[in-house]
Amino acid sequence: MNATIAGTALFAEPRMLVERREDGAILLTSPIPLEEHERCIGMYLEKWAARAPERPFLLERDREGQWVGVTYAEALQKVRRIATWLLQHGVTAEHPVVVLSDNSVEHGLLMLACMHIGVPYSAISPAYSLVSRDHAKLKSLIARLDPSVIYVSDSEKFSAPLEAIKDLHQATLVTSASTAPSEGGVSFSSLLESLDADRVAEAFARIDGDTVAKILFTSGSTSEPKGVINTQRMLCSSQQGKTQLWPFLTETPPVLLDWLPWNHTFGSNHNFNLVLMHGGTLYIDGGKPMPGMFDASIQNLRDVAPTLYLNVPRGFDMLVPALRSDAALRKAFFSRLQVIFYAAAALPQYLWDALIELSRQELGHALPMVTAWGSTETSPLATDCHYQAERSGVIGLPIPGVSLKLLPNGDKLEVRVKGPIVTPGYYKQPDITAKAFDEEGFYLIGDAVRFADPEQPHLGLVFDGRVAEDFKLSTGTWVSVGTLRMKAIEKLAPVAQDIVVAGHDRDSVSLLIFPNAAACKQLAGLPADGAFADALNHEAVRHHVKLALDELRRMGSGTSTFAQRALLMTEPPAVDGGEITDKGYINQAAVLKNRAHLVERLYAVTPDAQVICL
Repeated sequence: MNATIAGTALFAEPRMLVERREDGAILLTSPIPLEEHERCIGMYLEKWAARAPERPFLLERDREGQWVGVTYAEALQKVRRIATWLLQHGVTAEHPVVVLSDNSVEHGLLMLACMHIGVPYSAISPAYSLVSRDHAKLKSLIARLDPSVIYVSDSEKFSAPLEAIKDLHQATLVTSASTAPSEGGVSFSSLLESLDADRVAEAFARIDGDTVAKILFTSGSTSEPKGVINTQRMLCSSQQGKTQLWPFLTETPPVLLDWLPWNHTFGSNHNFNLVLMHGGTLYIDGGKPMPGMFDASIQNLRDVAPTLYLNVPRGFDMLVPALRSDAALRKAFFSRLQVIFYAAAALPQYLWDALIELSRQELGHALPMVTAWGSTETSPLATDCHYQAERSGVIGLPIPGVSLKLLPNGDKLEVRVKGPIVTPGYYKQPDITAKAFDEEGFYLIGDAVRFADPEQPHLGLVFDGRVAEDFKLSTGTWVSVGTLRMKAIEKLAPVAQDIVVAGHDRDSVSLLIFPNAAACKQLAGLPADGAFADALNHEAVRHHVKLALDELRRMGSGTSTFAQRALLMTEPPAVDGGEITDKGYINQAAVLKNRAHLVERLYAVTPDAQVICL
């Protein structure tokens, strides 16, 4: 069960304590005590700057395509200088530093400098600035944060959002050293001009576990973004728990090529901090799992052989075809890979199977395929699957120091979380904070889980969907949205990029499908530049969907387990409508609300020609 490399176990033995209460609640804890951890994230930077000063820490592509960045010693030196500038300019904990741009070396150094002296850092999704048309979310978040500093990579690129928020703050605008500063703003290079080592050291010494490190906004997969307070204790205890379950990290400094945004907990708290804690190297991937951008990620993988590869399901969906068709890429990718890790959403089983098949093909054995579970409020690690599960979807066991409480909720088990990894609340939102915890102090995360095997709890938990997403049909039967969504995506592959399940208070379930444009065109025999509408209306594509609906019905055990109608949507999920997060997770409720007219088409007595029916 425990994966090994060269006969050495990668992970700690999977263990869990189970307590069943008379009221039906089930308490799950790790029998492994959480060991002592550092008081703040900055201690890791200090440590590796002393132990491995010349080791590359943060690297990115420059305009000539070369990898450039900072070593650990250089990073610490620059962090102290940026911290000096912040202190000299009166930046305090009451007015956070905000970053609107994507990941970069400058972004990383500014984040670390803030945390080094106890100034909250908050990165806001670039989509709210560069994709949104009305900038409504950006304006709301800036007004709530009231920042002292705002950093953007390019003032010209961000001119529209900066104009939209100009009356909402008194912040100093900082722009990248590679671009000209805007009027009234300063260049990032000016932050590096002076050093007051004693003053920085004094501020650093005052930081403790309760110090606010970050304010990260929830992705809005089920509601409007909330500002989650991330303390130093949360971040350090999360990484300490990870280290105890993944002891191999202390043997080989991790090398990551990663695109996941630092405005979300997966990329920022899990991946970035994992590299920093263990003195590894992070190559910042300028590509993303999006059409027209993933080629950059593939090129980067040709140059950088990671020891760990972490991504969201959409990233693996685009990676697998490339690995299958390119032997040189496949060889480079697997050359020193130890673990493949997916998170942020459930990985379809066909992608799980494909990655195992590819690793066996290249290495002669299967690499561990693992995941974890949590949220922005749990920094993010609450459970970890530190063993090879039998199939996709097993989220593992509670990490050291964490307790889970499982409560019957309809026909599901709602899960709640408690431990040092949990947020104390939401920034300037006391009303929402008060509603986020139960009477025992467990955080109400809103997810459901089930045991992979009720007779063998140590085999772990399986994610069983969002409690808020499930609904009843008019018959009173509950529809498990997460379960049905995953089955439908598997059966509809490769046509479906994602799926939204409809049917609340209806007689049957229907599907709204976000199509994979490239796959639909290929299935229809059309060129890559062919009309998208022609592909969606092509008989081969529609027949593929109909066969999938038939297969779901054949496998199902009742009307709540399959869909009777489906519609291929022509418009991608909209950022302004809150329909999609940076990590590609679909907000089910937002799509159903924004596209209510499409739902009505699905349930018309006589559906139109575009609706595909059983």
